[in-house]
Amino acid sequence: MRSPHARAVEHQGDCVTYGELDHRANVVAASLLDAGVRPGDHVGVFLTRSIPMVVGILAVLKVGAAYVPQDVRITPRRHLDHVMRTAKIEVVLTTSEHAPALTAPTVLAVDTLPDRRVGAPRTGDGETAVVIFTSGTTGVPNGVRVTHANLCNVLLTAPGSLDIGPGDRVAQLLNIAFDMAVWEIFGALTHGATSVIRGKDMAETAKTATVLIATPGVLSTLDPQGCPDVRTVAVAGERCPKPLADAWSARAAFHNACGPTEVTIVNTVQRYDPNAGRLTIGRPVPNTTVYVLDEDLRPCRIGEVGEMWAGGACVTAGYLGNDVLTAQRYRPDPFLGGDHVMFRTRDLGRWTPEGELEHHGRTDDQVKVRGFRVELDAVTSALETTPGCDRATTVLHDGRLVAFVSPATVSPDAARDAVVRDLPYYCVPSLVVAVDELPLTERGKVDRAALSSLVTVA
Repeated sequence: MRSPHARAVEHQGDCVTYGELDHRANVVAASLLDAGVRPGDHVGVFLTRSIPMVVGILAVLKVGAAYVPQDVRITPRRHLDHVMRTAKIEVVLTTSEHAPALTAPTVLAVDTLPDRRVGAPRTGDGETAVVIFTSGTTGVPNGVRVTHANLCNVLLTAPGSLDIGPGDRVAQLLNIAFDMAVWEIFGALTHGATSVIRGKDMAETAKTATVLIATPGVLSTLDPQGCPDVRTVAVAGERCPKPLADAWSARAAFHNACGPTEVTIVNTVQRYDPNAGRLTIGRPVPNTTVYVLDEDLRPCRIGEVGEMWAGGACVTAGYLGNDVLTAQRYRPDPFLGGDHVMFRTRDLGRWTPEGELEHHGRTDDQVKVRGFRVELDAVTSALETTPGCDRATTVLHDGRLVAFVSPATVSPDAARDAVVRDLPYYCVPSLVVAVDELPLTERGKVDRAALSSLVTVA
């Protein structure tokens, strides 16, 4: 180990060095081996943001198993049971606070395991590093098998590496069950930086960080002026409003990224240049590719909108226990050939003449209004040109377009005028609601279900 005394993880005043982290992880790894965990197994890491969380994750990887993260504090019991059944979890890592509420053949409390002298475990390596369960907002959550090779490709190459190095402080703000939390944690640890895990006060953690990785929804809750040391910001998980990119890029390197869980956190990244003023999702990360295809899986012309399929080293190993869905979304790659596989992202995009990708919403975000096809993201983009508008979103409710703009001081009439100016008449929302903040899900994305309840009130 090059720097055993360097700070590895901090959380609410506590900290461990890389040497201490390695020792603690070895202790837990020894207990996992005693419990019968072997390479290829799945171990539940049912914890909350904490130093024991990171210890547990590393311990699972040390024995060649894959970790399955869930925030035990907020995850419904039914969801946890589904995760355990699907992943065939026999061993769960947690803390003594939450252990009594968990039922599994073996439950190990990371914070109460007796310290002992152990060496690094010597076991074979497993292919899968982590199983990320999708949020399940549109159905039953599916476990995505993310491999070590997948993670190394995005974390250890630019731009996904974000130029992180020793001395950096990478904030860990997101739900641990969200794939972007993997970027936060291992973005720090694979480059010798410090992972700074937040408590209840997100802004308190962000103000000491040099690197922020977040959804646009989470980032919008932070004040750039309150984060004086931040030099790099990366957002993904949902579309980024241009005002948000402009605000942060004025003080830090700003990266706008895109990619579902199935293509390993993100597979396209743009280093946004505020002087150029064109916000895109950039280019594919190294060793990967993006195909913009029509309904017959033929490449679209430059400038034509099609569905994005991802290929190369980003493509994960499929869905756990769901071969039917895997066969539907993961297809043989006819462009790379051989054993290569490509993934259907269901994101719409187009290539620009400069070789960057523009995001045009999702296939399920194309709606019909009075017989016309409308892209909800296009309406949202127009809304965000309204003076004073920081964020916006658009939903289809009872057959009509309803828009939400934030903050509450934004004029609904001015927002409608912005859409009238940029888009055809059938894209103009029937109702515009100004709110203080857009509600967010536990994973930091705009909560459209919560917005639907506001429509009735409005």
